[in-house]
Amino acid sequence: MSQQMKCYSIQAIGQDSHRFVDQDDSKPLILGGVTIDNCPGLLGNSDADVLLHALTNAISGITCKPILGAVADELCLEHGITDSKAYLELALADLVELDYQILHISFTVQAKKPKLLPYIDQIRESIAEITDLKPEQVMLTATSGEGLTQFGQGKGIESFCIISVVPLDESE
Repeated sequence: MSQQMKCYSIQAIGQDSHRFVDQDDSKPLILGGVTIDNCPGLLGNSDADVLLHALTNAISGITCKPILGAVADELCLEHGITDSKAYLELALADLVELDYQILHISFTVQAKKPKLLPYIDQIRESIAEITDLKPEQVMLTATSGEGLTQFGQGKGIESFCIISVVPLDESE
């Protein structure tokens, strides 16, 4: 009789949101590592990339090692590292240290602006490249929220991220 391999996945959710900077501020909007034209950037010490922050928080949900907050603030304020990819790389390293591999990433965004449809494929490819996944393993959906929240009213962007991971020995 052949030995059956148990394969299970673990899921975690992450969230992040930021308000837009003032219209006269030249800070660019960055989502998933992609610069979005014709829209103000997001308020925050870093580039305020709500997608990468939500993903970082989801990974922290698996590793139980928070990156955003004290660690990211130190990198940003004391070392001038404002690229959210740096924070995500720390979270990914924690995941590898625990011998987990990401199977799938799913994002949902609520924002009145910008219209994300023209950018979705580029953002999926960017996140796939950062996480060493295939674009088919990364999904992004967006909604305006019908104006029911401040995000749906155009005052900022909110993102939720769910990840599925498996132990490395189970994914082979």
